[in-house]
Amino acid sequence: MLYHSTRSKEKTVTASQAILKGLSDDGGLFVPEAIPALDKSLTELSQMTYKEIAYEILKLYLTDFTKEELENCINKAYDTKFDTEEIVPLAEADGAYYLELFHGATIAFKDMALSILPHFMITAAKKNQVKNEIVILTATSGDTGKAALAGFADVAGTRIVVFYPKNGVSPIQEKQMVTQRGENTSVVGITGNFDDAQTGVKMIFSDKELEKEMDAKGFQFSSANSINIGRLVPQIVYYVYSYVKLLAEGKIKEGEKINVVVPTGNFGNILAAFYAKNMGLPIDKLICASNENKVLYDFFQTGTYDRNRQFILTSSPSMDILISSNLERLIYRIAGNDPDKNVALMHSLSQNGSYSITDEMRKELADFRGYYASEEETTDTIRDLYEKCGYVIDTHTAVAAAAYNKYKKETGDHTKTVIASTASPFKFSRSVMKAIAPDKAEMEEFALVDELSALAGVPVPKAVNELRTAPVVHDHIYDKSAMVDAVKAFLGM
Repeated sequence: MLYHSTRSKEKTVTASQAILKGLSDDGGLFVPEAIPALDKSLTELSQMTYKEIAYEILKLYLTDFTKEELENCINKAYDTKFDTEEIVPLAEADGAYYLELFHGATIAFKDMALSILPHFMITAAKKNQVKNEIVILTATSGDTGKAALAGFADVAGTRIVVFYPKNGVSPIQEKQMVTQRGENTSVVGITGNFDDAQTGVKMIFSDKELEKEMDAKGFQFSSANSINIGRLVPQIVYYVYSYVKLLAEGKIKEGEKINVVVPTGNFGNILAAFYAKNMGLPIDKLICASNENKVLYDFFQTGTYDRNRQFILTSSPSMDILISSNLERLIYRIAGNDPDKNVALMHSLSQNGSYSITDEMRKELADFRGYYASEEETTDTIRDLYEKCGYVIDTHTAVAAAAYNKYKKETGDHTKTVIASTASPFKFSRSVMKAIAPDKAEMEEFALVDELSALAGVPVPKAVNELRTAPVVHDHIYDKSAMVDAVKAFLGM
């Protein structure tokens, strides 16, 4: 299985090379030459553990990794850092199945891929005789940063720099990042929003002079953002797992279609579900849920992607994004895998802030449905689900649940549905408490967490408890225009 850029087919690379580079030299994203088909039946997969299913999926994409290498990466990633035996429990509430992707070390779905990416990187570096130290650069809207820091902390041969919008993440998210230990870690708050951080990282990646300077000092960049194919592929696993788990429990029959709802910002998580569908997993509709930054909702409604709009800070900050980087992989595909068509659209996005796809391309999006939830609808959904079922969800999952309710009302479709539950309610405790017990929402952060634990009947996650006494290790704040300076300062250049 070889990979090429969404912006050119001239040069192909192996999976390990794509993982090491993160982003192609031409600014495009790496895609597999073809999406592989599942080579085990759904019934066979339904008798396997999460780790075994992970191997069955990863071996199809990462073909230059040996069985032993893949199993080593999987065993190191999916170990006791997950606080449930099952790694990804599936909870039934109010007629939908919530895929709880937040039981890892940083209580968000990013753990599922960022627990394994460092092991992919180290294996890939050895495979390709990389002598340089790998410097991971990551922009975060709240969750990727901490998950990447936790994954790469003290991993030999790597350093990691995480940029986050100083006033654009939740207090728990910020504390998780700025208390991160590890000699090889750096966390930088920037004066700007997530899109500024992401654009800054992409500009650093495409700076050829800086690349030469880095190489002379024994460094090379790579990415832990969802643009890295090594992030995307492990996310396919949990959609396959959710389907075969429903099959094993007799909730669905083999071949019966399900719908999937994903709260979406950078488009990586729902793209993984799209890849799973194209591998042969019986998914019918892919429901893309947006918050008030509804650039994706508008795109699915109109065929025009337009980031020229006000950036809104919401209670679901990981989705406060106006440039959904991973959408480029889908655009490339619906453009008939034509890099020239994709380049023209991406050029329009960078020059004008928008692009429009053709009617022919829109027909290729028939499996997608876009919905969005306002702040009020997000709050109402958390409260309603808690009052009905006693089940507590976070703000991002609530955006997805609100989108699903709108979809059902609009279509009358009651196909069994999996909702990607992407973060623990404890990560956004104040917003969740405003929904279920507004009179208690003004308590101090950790008193709030304890109260939420009592109301939800769920213990406080270890990741949150550890923050009570953790000292702040990172206090750097830079202007969004000075991100290169932050990197050079950390590397001693």
